[in-house]
Amino acid sequence: MSAAAAAPPPTPPPTRAHSPARAAAAAAAAAAAAVAVAVAPDAERRSERQKPQRSLDEPDGHLRIKLYEHITPRCAIAIASAPPYQILRLIGQGTFGKVVEAYDQDRGKHVAIKVIKAIPKYREAAKTELRVLQTIRAHDPANKRRCIHLRESFEFNNHTCMVFDLLSQSLFDFFKANSFAPFPLSQIRAFARQILGATAFLHALDIIHTDLKPENLMLESNEAVSSMSHSGSGRGVPRHTLKSTNIMLIDFGSAIFDHEYHSSVVSTRHYRAPEIILGVRWSFPCDIWSIGCILVELLTGAALFQTHENLEHLKMMELVLGRFPPEMLRGISDEASTYFHRNGLVKYPLATTNPKSVDFVSRMMPLETIVGSEPSHSAFLDLLRRMLAYDPNRRLSAAEALRHPFFSQEPAPDFFT
Repeated sequence: MSAAAAAPPPTPPPTRAHSPARAAAAAAAAAAAAVAVAVAPDAERRSERQKPQRSLDEPDGHLRIKLYEHITPRCAIAIASAPPYQILRLIGQGTFGKVVEAYDQDRGKHVAIKVIKAIPKYREAAKTELRVLQTIRAHDPANKRRCIHLRESFEFNNHTCMVFDLLSQSLFDFFKANSFAPFPLSQIRAFARQILGATAFLHALDIIHTDLKPENLMLESNEAVSSMSHSGSGRGVPRHTLKSTNIMLIDFGSAIFDHEYHSSVVSTRHYRAPEIILGVRWSFPCDIWSIGCILVELLTGAALFQTHENLEHLKMMELVLGRFPPEMLRGISDEASTYFHRNGLVKYPLATTNPKSVDFVSRMMPLETIVGSEPSHSAFLDLLRRMLAYDPNRRLSAAEALRHPFFSQEPAPDFFT
């Protein structure tokens, strides 16, 4: 027998005995592992929710605009049946919010959407703007009164959004692109008739716009005829003459109903009426003052009162329009009273006044010189004098201004007959 055959089979190693306690611990560990595997997806989801999401808003409350993203009138999470608007470009931005061009996928047209900041005071102001716009539309369903119509409003991530027809270009932007070349008097008359007509309509509804300026007058079309205007140097300068003068009054973000709260300061500085600067109650006539300033600007190519300071502004008015009437200075605010000498003249310049300001103000001319003495301008000059009367109680109303002889020189268009 060989050694291999004779050898006994190997003995298996002794099995290690497990105590009951050790077995219980192992079972517990296995169960814990199974629970961990089972709950891992939920834990991951909770972790994802806890991660800070990128805000849709900028730090100052503006909506963060991303081109070609959608903004829906239902909610932040798009609903399949909701016709969203696709953002195409940023048109402009202001204190109140932003305006974007968007494509209305339901109606197949381009629109302008005003997106209010997600800040309580601006959202509250938007409520007044919406009431004004709804009042305008209710009283002018055919939109003959040259005031922009609200097409829709909705909430998007705490932003009030207002949808309007997309118009062409503001009167200011056309003016600027045309090197601030003065408009022909016939076109100024057409603009004036529409602005005053729209304003008369608003005032009849107890609405004061408070921010009339070329930036808030939109052209329906900026199509123009181009020509070359030769300067003194012989160089040709391109000039553009509008084919259509149809405009639309926009931006009712500062508009108020006259019977409601009046803030102490309204209107963009260049177009601000004297009663606002003097701290006395203002009302509908402040719009008429603004329109008068706009009309002079369209004639000359420059803002009538290019200033950013009260005292300088008042002195400019004095040089262009004459002394302030004594009766108007009796009820002015304490601060405003410091702007005048006892004899009623504006207390300018002061010892601290910047020499550049003094030089600029000294070049102001009387209104008659600014407008010119041409016979064709005489009715226009008279209209401006009446619209720029210091005393708001003596200023023409919008309806009265439309009856001025300046407008009888050409027939009114259909929408005012």
